[in-house]
Amino acid sequence: MSNGGHSQLFATFALKNNVMEFTYTLADIDTIAKKLLPHLHYKVVIFRGGMGFGKTTLIKALVRALGSTDNVSSPTFSLVNSYEGADSRIYHFDFYRIKNEEEAFNIGFEEYLYSGDWCFIEWAEKVENTCLILIPQSN
Repeated sequence: MSNGGHSQLFATFALKNNVMEFTYTLADIDTIAKKLLPHLHYKVVIFRGGMGFGKTTLIKALVRALGSTDNVSSPTFSLVNSYEGADSRIYHFDFYRIKNEEEAFNIGFEEYLYSGDWCFIEWAEKVENTCLILIPQSN
């Protein structure tokens, strides 16, 4: 879609007992990230959407909103990037290129999930069984 030359993005967030929907432009993404964070009841967040849907772009905004000044990039080849937030570490996973769930275990995925730090996960469907078993139900 186009809005005066600006692409519009649409995001739906399934949050504890409710759903939030946002339609926004890239210029609004930092504001959206700041509005979203207080509603995230868990620090493990799964991002779904096809290639080019803006998952990494939104994660960059969330990392900034959490007080990090680190350069945020997609961990497509490294599988995980780590950032220093104002109050905790932030881990950004991208499982697009993994061939099996064992690869996630090989990088210590379980330890990251139970660290109590923020974990933003792209392409979680590649490790869906692992996520169903390991994602903490509260943190």
